Amino acid sequence: MAVARDALVNVGVCQLPDGLLPDHPAWQDFVRRVESDRPHILLLNELPFGPWLPREDSFSDESAAASMAVHEAALRAIERLPSAVIGSRPVRATGKLANEAFLLVDGRYAVIHHKQYFPQEADFFEDTWFAPAKSGFDVIEHRGIRIGVLLCTELMFTEWARHYRRQGAQLIVAPRASGASMRHWHASARMAAIISGCFVLSSNRFSLAGGSGPHFGGKGFVYSPAGNLLGMTSADRPLLTIGINLALVADAQRRYPCNVREIGMPLPLTTATTATRGSVRQLES
Repeated sequence: MAVARDALVNVGVCQLPDGLLPDHPAWQDFVRRVESDRPHILLLNELPFGPWLPREDSFSDESAAASMAVHEAALRAIERLPSAVIGSRPVRATGKLANEAFLLVDGRYAVIHHKQYFPQEADFFEDTWFAPAKSGFDVIEHRGIRIGVLLCTELMFTEWARHYRRQGAQLIVAPRASGASMRHWHASARMAAIISGCFVLSSNRFSLAGGSGPHFGGKGFVYSPAGNLLGMTSADRPLLTIGINLALVADAQRRYPCNVREIGMPLPLTTATTATRGSVRQLES
């Protein structure tokens, strides 16, 4: 069943605690919040379960296998949520892991994207651990809503927001595992929204005070197609559910700067287009 272009869609962003396990009380509390709010689309943060692997600067097959196992087990818990869920998890790639963004709805798992951009610095040795097994930045379609994923650091490279605009995206989602400083993330998300005309959603890991390793800052957020901050999560509000009007996307994408002609590039899809083009994939439930 497709969603009307002027429909209100409830979307949820969150901040989940570092090292979360699906049998932890924090996950059970989160499940109750989701069951109460019942967002149509729920965005989890990047690699939400178990330890943060890239804090270590050398690859470990044992740690990689453990992370894959805990995320595989968590899929069964995610399946029970009353929402279409977008998240990421580690899967096996040649010699490393791939950070795979997925959509899980009604027990059906669809691969959306593999992360392509990897920092390599203290506590974030992602290039040591990850390499994509799938290339490209492709929109997926769910119930008439076109969604593109930018996994954490990829949000900084706003050319991909414009790329998703060409594919007729309405939502850009950015699962994160990032620190407490929000300056770059807000700037990138705001610009991604403005140049694509999309709603931009992000969820993040959250660390309690103290402890070793990276301190994750939480603060999931939602930006409007005009680049306005609509809301942000907090320790007291780890799930934020907001109703968004998709008609605002169609309006923004008709206006500057979304309507700027790009020499040599195909004309963008519009949200009024019924035929799919290029690499847009469909997932109907």
